[in-house]
This record gives sequence, structure tokens and C-alpha cells, in this order.
Amino acid sequence: MPTKALVNPAHGPGLSCLAFSRDGSRVYTGGADTLVRIWDTSLGEDQEPPCATEADEEVTTIAAATDCWLSGSKDSDVRKYELAKPNLQGLVANAAGVPIRCVAVDPKGKRVAVSSDEPTVKVIDLQDITNIITLDGHTKAVRKATWHPSASLLTTCGADGKIIVWDVSGSDPKQEKVIDGVLPAVADTGSPEFGYDCSAVWHTSGQYFFVATRTHEIATISRSDWSKSSTLSDDACTGAITALALSPNGVYLAAAAKSGIFIWSTQNRRMLFRYQGALNAPVTQMAFCPTKNLLAWTDTAGDLTRWPDPIPASAPDPVKLSTGTHSVTVPVKRKGTPTLFDDDAVAPARPEKGKGKDGDDAELDDDLGIDLDNDDWILDDLGGGLDDDGEAKRLAAEGGIKEMVSVTKAQPAFQPGSTPMENKKRYLAYNMIGVIEVTDQDTHHIVNVEFHDRSLRKSYHFTDHFRYDLASLGERGALYACQPEAEHPAHVIYKPYGTWASQSEWTYELPKGTRVLGLAAGGPPPSKSLRENSDVDLGGQGTVVLATSDGELVFLTGSGIERACLSLPGDFVTMVAGSEWVFVVTRDGSTTMDGSQNLTGRLIKFDDFCILQKEALPIPKRHTLKWVGITEEGAPAIYDSSGVLHVMPRFRIPLSATWVRALDTNKLERREGKHESYWPVGVAGDAFMCLILKGRQEHPGFPRPLIQELPIRLPFKRTDPKEAPLEEHFARETMLLDILRDGLGDELTTDAIAARELALDKSLIQLIQHACKTDRLARALDLARLLHLTPSFDMAIKVAGFYHLIGLQEKLEALKAERAADDRLEGLRDRRRALADDFAPVPAMRLPAENAGGPSRPKAFQDFRPPPPMHRPGLERATPAVEPPARAPTDTQMTDDSTAYGGSWGDDSQQDDYSHSSPEGKRKRPLDDEPSRARSPGLDSAAKRRALGDSASTARATAPQPRSNPFARKPGADNSNNRNPFARSADVNKAVHKSESFFAKVDAAEADKGKRVGQTKAKPKEKKEAGRQTTLFGLPPAQSAEKKAPGRPKKKAGGAADDTQETAPTTHKQSQSDSQRDVTMSESQEGGDTQVDEPSQVPTEVEAQEAITMETEEPGTPIEWPPSPEPRARELEVAAS
Repeated sequence: MPTKALVNPAHGPGLSCLAFSRDGSRVYTGGADTLVRIWDTSLGEDQEPPCATEADEEVTTIAAATDCWLSGSKDSDVRKYELAKPNLQGLVANAAGVPIRCVAVDPKGKRVAVSSDEPTVKVIDLQDITNIITLDGHTKAVRKATWHPSASLLTTCGADGKIIVWDVSGSDPKQEKVIDGVLPAVADTGSPEFGYDCSAVWHTSGQYFFVATRTHEIATISRSDWSKSSTLSDDACTGAITALALSPNGVYLAAAAKSGIFIWSTQNRRMLFRYQGALNAPVTQMAFCPTKNLLAWTDTAGDLTRWPDPIPASAPDPVKLSTGTHSVTVPVKRKGTPTLFDDDAVAPARPEKGKGKDGDDAELDDDLGIDLDNDDWILDDLGGGLDDDGEAKRLAAEGGIKEMVSVTKAQPAFQPGSTPMENKKRYLAYNMIGVIEVTDQDTHHIVNVEFHDRSLRKSYHFTDHFRYDLASLGERGALYACQPEAEHPAHVIYKPYGTWASQSEWTYELPKGTRVLGLAAGGPPPSKSLRENSDVDLGGQGTVVLATSDGELVFLTGSGIERACLSLPGDFVTMVAGSEWVFVVTRDGSTTMDGSQNLTGRLIKFDDFCILQKEALPIPKRHTLKWVGITEEGAPAIYDSSGVLHVMPRFRIPLSATWVRALDTNKLERREGKHESYWPVGVAGDAFMCLILKGRQEHPGFPRPLIQELPIRLPFKRTDPKEAPLEEHFARETMLLDILRDGLGDELTTDAIAARELALDKSLIQLIQHACKTDRLARALDLARLLHLTPSFDMAIKVAGFYHLIGLQEKLEALKAERAADDRLEGLRDRRRALADDFAPVPAMRLPAENAGGPSRPKAFQDFRPPPPMHRPGLERATPAVEPPARAPTDTQMTDDSTAYGGSWGDDSQQDDYSHSSPEGKRKRPLDDEPSRARSPGLDSAAKRRALGDSASTARATAPQPRSNPFARKPGADNSNNRNPFARSADVNKAVHKSESFFAKVDAAEADKGKRVGQTKAKPKEKKEAGRQTTLFGLPPAQSAEKKAPGRPKKKAGGAADDTQETAPTTHKQSQSDSQRDVTMSESQEGGDTQVDEPSQVPTEVEAQEAITMETEEPGTPIEWPPSPEPRARELEVAAS
């Protein structure tokens, strides 16, 4: 028996399938690499089979018909191809977003049964794919479907552990039998057991079928009573049965187990032959060639193994039928004993069974001598054609199924740059910083960390006893995580590269039962080398982000300080961290029925944990996300299974960025004629850094491959050899410039940006020249608007002048003038500031404290009382003034100062105080007196005060008062309606001191009214002898002499024309004299006890006397100041009074 087998690496690791063509010349294989290869069975291992590449996901099943072959894959489609060729003819069925699990063609090649992860099975007519029969009976996914040799029965095996036999001979299918407890129930579609071949293999007689049981045996189920009639077992065959195959003539049954390949006899149920080679991986599907002595199988390693001549020449041939073969291999029921009278009746009965449209069944029946029917084998050739409601029922049933079906399988969480364990080695992280390699040593792991730039960081390795399965390689440190096991909770360990402090590593434990779904280590790039422990800058140790199974996103500093714990809005998929943010990808909800993963990316800032960007990922339908990363400029980037790289350039503008298609690897020139894929590592400038995978390879292996640079080219559609490259270069460089400009802040520009803008202007000038050359002036004008620098317009104008385009030249000059008027760099900075202002934080509402700053205000809609009254002093009613207590000496001094300034022009507060009221409760001054007072406030007030001189002197002589403050007010008469309207209430200030010289002067002025000239000449001397205020800052005045404070010049009311023609010295002295008299008369008025009955007659005489005095006073008269008062003299006088 030959032991040499032909092994071809057909597909990548994963589930694989195969099927022979009906003539045995080809064998079709499909696997996880989404390819279907067509192998020639007459050739050996050295062949390059043609491939069918239409599937988007891994191929799960293949079946051969008489004139075509079909394939089903996880992308939910069943495709039909030309016989023995990879030419697609069309789609047969679609499972509405769920993987196809089995495709089985009936023996006649007319109908196909399609099973999927849905609990239903579809039977489709290959000639009319709209003719569909739906079988409902399983509660979970249907793993396999097989046909009875007569094509009247269909057997389906589900993940719920049930075997259902369907009668599909008519248009209305029905369940023939449900067999439970034989098959193992497998609920997890991703487990290896789910991919094993659990088909019910019908014997060629149609009387029973074979099936692998959950007890690792091969059972024979009889059709007569649907019970287990016998089992096939042997001590050499151990482990789970993964695949079964029946020889074309039904004599041999091949079984694949973990211990090897075994061939049994179907008649005596004994193991006859065994494959002597070793199995490198579990077998997933196996089949006999229909025309040759050949057995082939595929395994989870993706290899196709062909075993030539498995049946030795000494044994019966597995293909050809021999005499006695049917009697030996097929158990046949005993028939009744024929008689002489029955021969004529029995003889024509057999040919009638073979009559009909299908002659193949009749020939098979005649050759084998087997009764295939059991009285019900005749088929309904009309297929329900007479049923008018069949199409309506089919459409209604199909529509209902689509509404009930689950959606696309969700993509699980993954770590960027990580690979699965293969040959006890794997990559935990692979990015632009370095590589983390893991080697499994059975009892522990060896972790080796190497960096691309060894001048910045030092490589290291360590022994891992926790079996870390997640890792992230950041700018400041490496992060590792392990999952919970037994009593040990999951934990995360962070190892900074270089630190000046001891105990830099730290561990973060999670609660019991919580798993780590993803992690990311971020931070700014180092400013100097981190090779030594002391070589560390002030940038810190970065930021750590964890995603847990509890739906949390935990932020920690590089030293282990917990900063924030956010909630994930959906299922976590992956994330990557930069220097300022972390990019988290989640699934907000479920996948869609049309194959979309429904992924959303969020850019979360480290400083305030706010969302900078939130945008759905542009992943095509029926594709998955393969990688996320950051560019050299700091922009987020993603790569999907369709081979498209996307970048988000304007990520610094809050909630306004978009995804840009940066590269489509399917259109690369180097990929023409090659079958290769790309494993992303990073994006640096305009280069896509990746690892090139050949053939069916999905992950990089060992030894570590070199990183390749692929130029980034935007997938523009123009093919002009002159303009297309320049336009693509301009758009690509503009995208990079936008990233740099957004990070300027308040700066206008940098040298790098200016150099890039100059280079872009040169490219634009070339495009403008080409547009002018081809007479496309509108295009040239649009290109000129894109110029950056003002001097570039001069070159564009020269180009237009060279081609004699005067109109374009004038428009370019106008554009230049407009650009020169507006500073472009300042405009860009203002735009950045405006965007920052638009998203500035809203200040919190600040409410006043209770009872702070006044009475509390009532709350709106809660207090219906009248509003409180407003304090308006000008509109209040006059109330009697309350006599205040005696003032302290400090208050007296302040009163003196304010009284001294009371008669000035600019300060009328002493006379215009409307808040004080008279004793009768009325206002002091009627409103009609306001215009005259405003015209001559100084003269009117002074004249009215002088008119009180006689009454004041009399009151002083009859009732002498103690010496007191001459500037204090004295209480006046209570009953006087004709009192001075400009006088203040006497109760405001008490008199402290009176000037006797003042009253003597007033008495002399009233007595000698006729001697005005003499009195005028003598008045300066009396003024010098009169008391003046010595200081304005609180010094007490002398007892007999007081100084008068100078006032501002005031104009006489009704003065003659010659008064305006006085010289400057005379006017100054006149104003000073008026001011002094005004203050003195105010003191007289406030200190008097009586008031004048007719004040209107007094001012005339006093004003005339004052006018003569002001005219005759000589300029330059020296002022004689009185001696300073003795200390403490005033306080004693107050105490004595």
C-alpha cells in the first residue's frame, strides 16, 4: 500500500473545504484566504492552480454540479462558476448578512440546498433561482446538509444537536423525522468543533446513513425506523471524528480522527486500512474521487493532501461495481418467496419503476439491484407547478425570514500590531517605535522588546510568568496586561523606558472577573535619549489608557495616578494613543443586515478628557477594521480589509474633521500580477510603512521581516500624464500642511511650512503654465487663487504675459492686489482663534449668596408679593430731622473743612441738599428759585447771608454763647415760612464756636451805610484782623482770628458791562473777596438765632457795598496771617461749653 501522499499548501491557516468534480478531473479547495483553487487530479505537487477571487471573506463550502460548481463563504453569498474554471456566472443565493455553512447539490444536479447560521435551510432550483423552498425546524445554525441518492430526502445537521430528515419530493416539504441526541450540540460558531464535518453520509443503497456521534463513534442510522442499527469503532481510532467520506460504490467508509485516517468496510464494520503518515492538523473535510482510487482531504493548516491508491489492488475497487458487491455491502430486506404464478407479475414490475423522465435512477437501480423506493421514491417532476399560490407563499416566507435573521457577525476586539500565536511565537506589538516579541516556553513566556531607533531607547527582555497577551509600545514606556485566571485577577504593568527615580514600574490590578479588552500607552516623544536611567526630560512618563469588560475607559498617568474613568458608549473594538489624545473605536449598537460593522471612532483629549472628534469609520460593507494608528504628524489613521488607508488631517478642529482616502493598495503598480497583501505598521509623511505578506499569509512570521515603504498616492481618477501627478501632489501636500497649520496656535508660520508652501507654489506655476498653453484661462485663474505667497503672483503674471493673455494678466494683477491688501497668515491665525473661541468652555452661572450684598430677592414664579420699594431720595417726602448727639472733635474738624468749601462755585452741596427737610416737614427751597440760583449762586447766597448780620448780633449780645466752632451750624427758628430757602437745617450740626470779629464787622457795615468809600478802604485791614482758617486738614482755628478758605471766582448777578473789562489781577482779587465773604456770611447765617423777615430787600444794599469794595480794593495788598493757635485749645473750649 503506498504511503506517499501529495501535499500542497493550498490556503492559509483556518477552516478549509473541498469537493471533487463529478468527472473526477478536478478538485476544488477553499479556505480562510477567501480563494478557491482548482487542482488537476492528474498532476502532482508541482502545479499552479487557477484561483477564484470573488469571495470577500473565507470560503466555507464547495459543491460540484453536472455543468458548474458552487462556493459559499462568510460574506453571505453563494456563487456559481463555470465547470472546472474560475469564471463567475452569477450569484445563486444570499443569507442576509450571515455566513454560509454548507452548499449541497442533489445527485441530479438540479437543486442545491443552502444552509447558514440561520436556523432555516433553502432549497433552490439551479435553473430558476427564484424557485426557493424554505425548511424551518432547527433552533440554531445549520452546519451541514446532505442528499439521499434518490434526491427525495434531505438530511440537515444543526448546531442544536438535531438531525432532521426532510421529504422534499413535492412542492410542500415536510419533516420526515427528527433525530436528537446523536450529534454533539455546538453553540459557539467560532470554536474548532463547529468547523468539523458532521454530515450524515448516505449509503449508495439509500437504506441508511453514517454519522459521527458525540461519543466519538460512527453510528449507522437505518431508514426503516430511524434508529441506530450499528456502530463502527476501533481502539486505534481515538478522539473526535472530524470528517467522513464514502467510496463511490459504497464499499468503503473513510473516517478522519485526531489519531489518523482510517478506512472501514461498510459490510462487516471492520477497519481495513490506515494512513501511515502523520496529521499535522485536524482534518476538516474529506472525499473520495468519483472516478479514481484517490482520497483527498483538507485540514485547519490550509493544506490539501491527496492519498493516491488508498485501497490496494488486492481489495475490491472503490469505484467499479463488481458481482456480489451489492449483496455484500448493502443490507437488503427479505422479499416474499416468488411462485410460478408471480413470475409474470413480478417481471414487468421492475421496468415500470425505471420508467419516467429521469433515466439515471433507473440505470442505477438496475446496476445495483437495489430497491431505492420503499413504495414512495417516485419524484414529483412538476415541482409544485400546479400550485398557483406557491410563488406567493415563497415570497412571503422569504420576506419573513429576512426580518427575523440576525445581522452580520460583529468584529471582536483586537490590539493593533498584534498577531496570534503560531509555532509558539507571536508579536504583541509592532509599530513605528519598536517590536514586542513573545516566545512560549510552555511554563513561561520570554518577552523581547526591541526598538527601531536604538539611540533613543535601550532594548531589553524579561521572563513573563503571567503570560501577558496584550501590550502597547508607547513613546515613554511599554504597557502589558494579562487576563484573570483562577483566583488571580487581571492586572496591568507599566514599564517606563528611562527614569531618574527608583521603583518606576507599577502594577494596576482590576476587580475580580474583569478582563482587559485593550490598552494604549501615549505621551510626547522624548526630547533626548532614554537609554540611561538618569537621561529623562521633563515630559513625564506619558499616559496609560485601559478598556475593560465592564464598559470602562480608565485613564492613568505614567506614574500610576488614576485620572478619569469614562463609560464606553458601545462594544470596544480597539484603540491607539498619541501624544495628546487617544483614539478609541467602538461599536455603537449592533451590526447591520447589509454587512456593515457600524464602527465609530472618538478622539479623547488627555488634558480634560473631552471628545475632540467623533466620526463613523468609513469601512465598506462586508469588510472589517484591520489596523488603527497615528501618522508622524499626529493624525489618526485606519486601514481596513479592503486595502484602503484613511487619514483624518483636520483633527484639531473640534467636531469638524473628516476622513480622507489616502491610499488604495489595490491600485498600486507593484501589485499588478502579484498576489500579496500589506500589514500596516505606521504612516510617516507621505510614506505608508508596512510589511508585505506573500500569497495566503495574513500575519508576519519569524524571522522578523523588514519594513517596506509604499508611497502614499491619493486615489484620484484623472489620468493626464502632465496634470494628474501635479494635482495629486498638491492635494497631498495641502493635507499635510493643514495638519501643521492647525498646530501653530498664535504663531503665524514656521520655516518648514514656508518651505512647503514655496514648493507647492512652484507646482501650481507649472499647472498655470500648462493651462495657459492649452488656452484654459478659467482653470489658470482657479489655480492662481491657490497660490500661497504674494511673489508667486508675479511669476504667474509673467507666464500669462508670455502667452499674450492680457485679460488673464489683468485678473492676476487684481488677485495680487487683493492678496497684498489682506495678510494671509494673519487671516489664518484669526480663523484658528475664532474656532477656539467657538468651542471655549461656557462659564458656570454664578448665583448671589443668600442675604449677601443686601436683602434677598424673591425667586421667580414663587413669590407673588408686591415688589419692594426703590430708594429714590429726590422723590421722598420731607421728614423732620432728628437732632444728632454731640460730635467728637474729629467730626468737628471734618465739618469745618466742608463748611469752608461750602460757598465755592463748583461745590453747592451745602446749599442744594434737598434731602434735609424743615421742621414743618416741607422742602426748604421751592422749585421756582432754581433758575436764579443757577445764574448767580455766589452773589445771591452771600447777599442773603449778609442780611442776617443785625439779628445775629442782637441774639449774640442778649444771649452770649461760649466760644465754639465758627463753621458749625446753629439751630434756627421753628416758625418761619419766609426763612432763607438756601439755609440748612440748624439741627444738623451744633455750634461749637463763633467768630466775634465777624459780627462786629457786620454791625459796622450796617451802621455806616453812607460811608462806603471809607469803609471800602478800611475793609482790607478788617479782613486781616478777622479770623481765617489756618489749614484745611483739621488744625483748630484761633479763638479770635480764623482763616477763610479761598473759593473759586464767581460772577455777579446783574453786573454792569464795565465789570467784564476789569484787568486780570482785579478780577482775581474780586473773586477771592467774594469767596471769603460768602464763607463768612454762611457762618453768620448758620450761627444766628433769628432769620430776616424780608430777605428780598437785604441783598440790594449788601451787593452795592460789596461791589464798591471790590472796585476800590488795591491789588498787591499783603495778607497778614494770624498766629497759630495753641495746642489743645479747641478741645478745651468745647469741653467748657
